[in-house]
Amino acid sequence: MNRLAAGDPAPDFALVNQDEEEVALSDLRGRSAILFFYPEAMTPGCTTEACDFRDSLAPLQAAGYEVLGVSRDLPDKLLEFRARDHLPFDLLSDPEREAHEAYGVWGEKQRNGETVIGVIRSTFVVDEDGRILHALYEVDPAGHVVRLKQLLGMA
Repeated sequence: MNRLAAGDPAPDFALVNQDEEEVALSDLRGRSAILFFYPEAMTPGCTTEACDFRDSLAPLQAAGYEVLGVSRDLPDKLLEFRARDHLPFDLLSDPEREAHEAYGVWGEKQRNGETVIGVIRSTFVVDEDGRILHALYEVDPAGHVVRLKQLLGMA
């Protein structure tokens, strides 16, 4: 598993969102983006993280960031998640794990004291030129967005 670091080019992708519309990272050139990879829609930790991004969206957008969530969930589940929790940003579907693997977020992780293979909850800040500004692996969903805002000089 290759992990990305600050300064690396952000791997491009073209994934469908909850409405089955294609979203490509390259379409965001000229704008900064925050990509958060999460294990599964509508689970407790993922809901906490997504709702924290929802609740912090206005200042993130005011600072020029587009927020996108990425999971292996299919668009219909993402649509339900977005509606249920009033998430005002796109949720992208990556069932084949292509973006997950390109960003190094699919692999071994610890869960309940056991080593398992799965999604490593991670967040990436991508600048307007398509380079990684911050690569944050194995984040804790509780308080993650607050820490991210501090890292971005917003708190």
